[in-house]
Formats: sequence, structure tokens, C-alpha cells
Amino acid sequence: MRPSILKSLNPEIIIEMIEMAFRFEEWDKMLDAAGILYSYAQCVYEERQYHKAKKLPIPILDTARPLVYYFGFSHLMRGIAYQKQEKYGKARETIYRYAELGWMEDLGLEGQAIAEEFRGLARANLYMVEILSGKTEFLEGYTRFLQDNPEELLPGLGVILQAAVQYGLDVDDLLYRFAEQSAGFGEYEDADNIAQYYCYCYHLALYCKRGGRAPEALDWTMQSLRLAHQSRHDGNFKRCLALFESLREKVTIEEERRYHEVLAACLGQVVMELPELPHAGV
Repeated sequence: MRPSILKSLNPEIIIEMIEMAFRFEEWDKMLDAAGILYSYAQCVYEERQYHKAKKLPIPILDTARPLVYYFGFSHLMRGIAYQKQEKYGKARETIYRYAELGWMEDLGLEGQAIAEEFRGLARANLYMVEILSGKTEFLEGYTRFLQDNPEELLPGLGVILQAAVQYGLDVDDLLYRFAEQSAGFGEYEDADNIAQYYCYCYHLALYCKRGGRAPEALDWTMQSLRLAHQSRHDGNFKRCLALFESLREKVTIEEERRYHEVLAACLGQVVMELPELPHAGV
């Protein structure tokens, strides 16, 4: 893309595109949009450095956030997309790129604070990628990290459960250690935390199923189903339906009733959203 076009872009709109792709799990589109955001930031930064070297007036940066944020966010979201695609090597390389943004000149206090924030995110996300890629020796260090950073506990436990299911790990002791904190996960109301809580519940259901604990697996499946319905995520809803059916022979009358309540709520919503048909003319 030409520099003149890049400089004319609004980075906040690109961020909205990235976030929309994330919500719909369109990882390739997310990578494309994150690449455009990075190219924008790089183009603007190089122009400013050129003017500085030539002792020319530096162009005014009329953006909602400092330039370092757009560098960091572009790498952060590329890393997440690669992680979701299970391309852990690429995810790891991308994490290293936003782990250290101090190479940028003229950061100022706000820019330094943003760079430090991305450094913290990189540490958390690198743990996730290593564990998801099968390096379970990182579990002990990650557990200590979660104890020191409780704001990372919800996504962290979701990743640990995902790895436990994938690699056949026993993490009962770890879950017990965080039982008190995890009991409050269901109180979150914002969309991001609900999505992360779904991931936690769904993988906990799979983990309990693998361990032969069908009643617990069904409880967490029902919770996952409700969350998928609440967030209107069709893909997650279908996965929960399939998981419920795989546990069908263990379903009690009460669980069957709860299951049909969720389906009835979903059907009611669909009916309410149907457009009113026009009346036929005489």
C-alpha cells in the first residue's frame, strides 16, 4: 500500500476492524487488518524520523493514542490470531516483537507506560503459547504468575484447561488452588470476560468428561451453552450441543429439563427477531 494511502488511514477504524474479526473468529482477516495497522504505524514513524534527521518540522501526529500503541496492538492481535490457528512458532515470534517497544524514540511518559503495559501482556501471552504448544514444564511458573497477577486468572485457567484436555494433564490440584477466585468468574458482565468465561467452562466440561465425571461435565456444559446463547455465538452454541449429546446417556431428568429451558429461550429469541410479514393485499 502506498505511503500516501497509509498515512490517510484512521488507525482507530482499523482497530475496530481487527476487533470485529476477533469476535467472529476470522483469523485471516484479523491478520490482514493487523498487518495494515502495523504498516500505517511504520509509515508514520519513518516519516517522522526522516523529518527529525533532516531537521525539518516534524508532522503533527493527530491520533487518539500514541504511535507506540498502534505498533503494540498490531503485534498483539497478530500473535493472538496465530495462537488461535495453533501456529505457535509464529505466535511466539510476534510476541517477542511487542515485548520490547523501547526501541522507539521520543516515547515520552505516556508512551513508556504503554510500552510497559505491552511488555506485561507479552509475558502472559508467552506463557500461554508455550503451554498450548505442549511445553508443560512452564505450568509451575505460570501458576506463580497467575497468583501474582489475578487479573490474568480467567484467561489463564482457560488456557491451562485447554492444554490439559489436549495433552492429557491432571490439573486438579491447580484448579483447587484457585477455587475461591474462580468461583466469582460468573459475575462478569462485559463481553470480553464472558467470552473468556465460556472458554473456561467449555474446556472444564471437556476436562471433567475425560476424567469420567459426567455430572460435573454436564453442569459445565449447560453453563457453556447458556454463555454461548448469551453471546449469540453460533459456533460455540453448536459445539456445546454436540458436547451435551455426547453425554446424553448420563443425562438426568433435571438436566434434560434445564437443557430444554435453554433451547426454549433460544427459540423464543429467534421468533422475536423474525421480521413481521406484510399482509397480503385484497
